[in-house]
Amino acid sequence: MIHKLEVDSIQLAFNERRILSDIYLKCETGKITGLLGRNGEGKSCLMKIIYGTLNIEKSVRFDNIACYTPFKKPGLIRYLPQFNFLPKNFSLNRVFKDYDLDYSFFERKFPEFATRQRVSVGSLSGGELRLVELYIILKSKTSFVLLDEPFTHLNPIQVEKAKELILEEKRNKGILLTDHMFRHITGIADSVYLLTNGKTHLVKNIEDIETLGYARF
Repeated sequence: MIHKLEVDSIQLAFNERRILSDIYLKCETGKITGLLGRNGEGKSCLMKIIYGTLNIEKSVRFDNIACYTPFKKPGLIRYLPQFNFLPKNFSLNRVFKDYDLDYSFFERKFPEFATRQRVSVGSLSGGELRLVELYIILKSKTSFVLLDEPFTHLNPIQVEKAKELILEEKRNKGILLTDHMFRHITGIADSVYLLTNGKTHLVKNIEDIETLGYARF
């Protein structure tokens, strides 16, 4: 069964500057939805609004049913923020237990983590930590995931592994992701929205991205 996440009716302003005002976005299970936009356009704000931690006027619906605090329902949606969120003093073993995940599957996917389940989060490099965070969010038992800048701190090899993981996991959930490395998004997304001047535009092809002034290919 295909499940659907939709969001609209958003009004967001800071110091009388309108950030978001004409938004519609849809994400379905089994698909990857990309969100592009320049810095300051409100992509991260939109992610937080969908997740419910930025509480403003909005309409967020799952299968046409309104949900006002999605963050309280981890079985429905999970969120990977831009910043690192795992406690530095936790061991990887503790992290994986807390998320009810089997570490052995993770180290098979990423052999560089073999036998390191007892190391602390704080001892990881920036790229290693981002891979762990991305993995536990993607593999969590949930219907939707929001990924904000998932490729931050990753080297080219790690980026490709992360993309493989995202493509694999879309079979089990709906994925909404944004990243400044936009070519990686356009390469794996089933649909792409471009956020500009407070509005979302459903991009149908590369020419649309150029016409809207976001980037040149």
